[in-house]
Amino acid sequence: MYFDTHAHYDDERFDNDRDELLGKMPKNGVELIVNPGCDEPSSLAAMDFAARYGHVYAAVGWHPENADSFGGGSLEKLKKWAQSPKVVAIGEIGLDYYYEDGADRDTQKRVFYAQLELARELGLPVIVHDREAHADCLAAAREFSGLRGVFHCYSGSAEMARQLVDLGWYLSFTGAVTFKNARRALEAIEVCPMERIMLETDSPYLAPVPHRGHRNDSTMLPFIAEVIAQVKHLSTEEVAAITLENGKRFFDIR
Repeated sequence: MYFDTHAHYDDERFDNDRDELLGKMPKNGVELIVNPGCDEPSSLAAMDFAARYGHVYAAVGWHPENADSFGGGSLEKLKKWAQSPKVVAIGEIGLDYYYEDGADRDTQKRVFYAQLELARELGLPVIVHDREAHADCLAAAREFSGLRGVFHCYSGSAEMARQLVDLGWYLSFTGAVTFKNARRALEAIEVCPMERIMLETDSPYLAPVPHRGHRNDSTMLPFIAEVIAQVKHLSTEEVAAITLENGKRFFDIR
């Protein structure tokens, strides 16, 4: 059985078959799913899915691309939502310097740090988005090293992976590890202990080879596990079992 620790089933690409797809996940080998929010509507949608499906859990937060919509009452909303027993993390939060037309960097940092502070106050883990912002995200991890945190869709170097592991953080990997240009990800997997690795699809994005370019979903986790198994000299089944337990421990799901 697999744990998809990061999937966006609130995305409109699932509008036609979302309920059918989510309902069948346990029969398709997916034991657990975490759906993170990226703003208020998506956080509320994630909570709705978690309420309707026993195997789905929610994270709530503001993505850096949506930092401009983080207003004066947003922290209080997050604090209220976090009282739900099926909200298991603050996320997806972080920094994204890839797009020039998104929220400016100062706004992103302010919103990121406010949510990190809240997670520390609430004792919840965080799901961090880091795109072309490695130095600043690593600096935040150092400042909040007491948090349980995961760098989702990890894209940093092997050396950064070592530093994050030393700080107590986790790394999760997507279908991007199956791409031809996955060298950095494979190097990071090689140096990261198995007990700090989690699997995710980031659905509907980043479908693995041989489905690249199509809509992704949690049933494609075995393609990711197979690559990690090759790097770690394990079986795919061993990777599935270890990462399932890692996810349960990280999100405190019993």
